[in-house]
Amino acid sequence: MTMAKSPDSFTFTVGKLDAGMAILIGERAHLIEFPSLLLPPGVTSGSIVNIAVHQNLAEEKRQKAEFWDLQDKIYNMYGRKLPEAPKLSIRNVTQTSVTLEWPQLELAKAKLRSLEINRNGLRLAAIPSPLQNTSTKLSGLSVQTKYTFQLILRTTAGVFHSNVVEVITHAISDTSGISVCFGNVSDPVLLESAKIALNEMKAKWSDRIQIDTTHFVCTSPAPTPSGAQAAGNVIGGTGVEYQKALSLSIPVVQPQWLLACLHEKKMVPISSFYLGATPSSSLSTTTFSRPKSQPAAPARSPSLPTSPPPPSKDSPPNPMPSPETQARTTVKEEEPAKPNRMAMSGSRDCRLQFKFPPETPVPSVIVTDEETREANGTTDSLAPEELAPPLPIKESVNGEVEDLDEEVGETEEIDLS
Repeated sequence: MTMAKSPDSFTFTVGKLDAGMAILIGERAHLIEFPSLLLPPGVTSGSIVNIAVHQNLAEEKRQKAEFWDLQDKIYNMYGRKLPEAPKLSIRNVTQTSVTLEWPQLELAKAKLRSLEINRNGLRLAAIPSPLQNTSTKLSGLSVQTKYTFQLILRTTAGVFHSNVVEVITHAISDTSGISVCFGNVSDPVLLESAKIALNEMKAKWSDRIQIDTTHFVCTSPAPTPSGAQAAGNVIGGTGVEYQKALSLSIPVVQPQWLLACLHEKKMVPISSFYLGATPSSSLSTTTFSRPKSQPAAPARSPSLPTSPPPPSKDSPPNPMPSPETQARTTVKEEEPAKPNRMAMSGSRDCRLQFKFPPETPVPSVIVTDEETREANGTTDSLAPEELAPPLPIKESVNGEVEDLDEEVGETEEIDLS
């Protein structure tokens, strides 16, 4: 049966047929690729097919309506409400730090990328956990200096800048930046006086440690009587707020520090008001100065002889030794050590047993100069008592008398090995 040619159809000859695609050849040698799954069953290479193409206006209208409905939903959900820029504000200011805060971030349907803070127009740091944190404390600032701060919110919907805040850090005389957390103060009168001092200084206080807390005031690290639990629920343990202050490096001082700041009308150093120290409004040298230590006596060496004490004025002067005694002393000190000749063997035996003769009394006057005798007019020989003492002599082993001034001669060293 011959099929009438429809004006809306085109005739093609199947040239090549693969598993997924067929090559169709038109009447004017037009080649088109046609999915083989859309061909009638039983078509092979060389088969002739007619293909008709019609426009479905009803389906086109329906799909167009669905498309624009989806676009309206996307616009109403994501396009009408944008993320809000954060509103930055100042929470507390001290001499060296600034505490900033802002409300919870409004991101709408956007995703957060980062939240940064700028100082004086330059990027300072990124805020950690920006979806939970709504405040930050910036330390290390200079005293009485002007600063500007701004938050930069980066999202998938764009970048949003907060307002710029301007702040001047406090001077030393400004105590309004003190923010105290009270711990266990055993004296209720002292506690009330500290709170009155804070009110007069226009400072703040609370029972919980916050981000702007500058000092933790207590007289004991124990839990507060108002019901604060001990750390680890241990009876007699330290308070939770006290442990938190230590972990955050918050100074722990006594209430007397607040009274001292009020009295001095300025920030007083806290070194003498730490917990455990003896507080005093005016630092006394008796309490805080180091005791002067007595100069230690020089240590005596056990090997060195102790020098004799200086002679007193009442003690008589020591008599001067005679010239002969001084000469013998000098000879003894300068005499070199003689080798032990007892162990030596040789032709020359010099085993001498020398001993100094007993000391003879020195005459009161000794004249040895001939010119002195001539000046006195005496030319005779000297009297026996004026003669110099005889030279000491020594006796050898053989019984011969030898003079002390006689030189021994050259010595000979013998190898004993």
